[in-house]
Amino acid sequence: MNIIKIEHIAKIYHLGSEEVHALADISLNIDKNEYVAIMGPSGSGKSTLMNMIGCLDTPTSGIYEFTGKNVSDMSDNELAKIRNKEIGFVFQTFNLLARSDALHNVELPLIYAGISSHERKERAEKVLVDVGLGDRIHHKPNELSGGQRQRVAIARALVSHPSIMLADEPTGNLDSKTGEGIMTLFNELHEKGNTIILVTHEGYIADHAVRIIRLKDGLIESDEIVEKRFIPNNKKVLES
Repeated sequence: MNIIKIEHIAKIYHLGSEEVHALADISLNIDKNEYVAIMGPSGSGKSTLMNMIGCLDTPTSGIYEFTGKNVSDMSDNELAKIRNKEIGFVFQTFNLLARSDALHNVELPLIYAGISSHERKERAEKVLVDVGLGDRIHHKPNELSGGQRQRVAIARALVSHPSIMLADEPTGNLDSKTGEGIMTLFNELHEKGNTIILVTHEGYIADHAVRIIRLKDGLIESDEIVEKRFIPNNKKVLES
């Protein structure tokens, strides 16, 4: 089942009189429960493609269908609803509220969705336990390690039961050991049936995915299924 269907999309930005072709001609499908890494050097178009997939931007030309619906035909309210309910975003900067505890940070998407207080708390507590933070529910970000803060961000992405998780350089602000712990968590989430799209420039991070798409100059240079070399078998790593 296609969650994402992209046909010949291009994106052109106008900077004064200059045209910047961020994406030239991209076509790809992503199915439910895929684990995809999108790679490419600076200027390759991977960030622009991430913004397209995340419904943060729309293409200049071409078609992008999310769960069978043409994104270009959607209103701003419809796009906001998809971003809140269907896409779980994980960024390298965590983007947590400094004065709120882990529970409230995870509850935020559910507040915007109008979910009742009781259900919000119940769902937020469950995903925090699922990511290994059951004993840190009431800790604020400054009371957590970098890896723990990123796991709060992952829990927040999961709490709405999204169709996909979209992670942009999720280990970029972490040391290598802690980063491996976060990637082990992504492996486990994929094993549980989550669809994960990971944007990275690091080969060892992309190695966790099952499919690697490489971009160059706004085009797909390669798209291949790879043997997954990292299987979640060491729970202790999650304690980083």
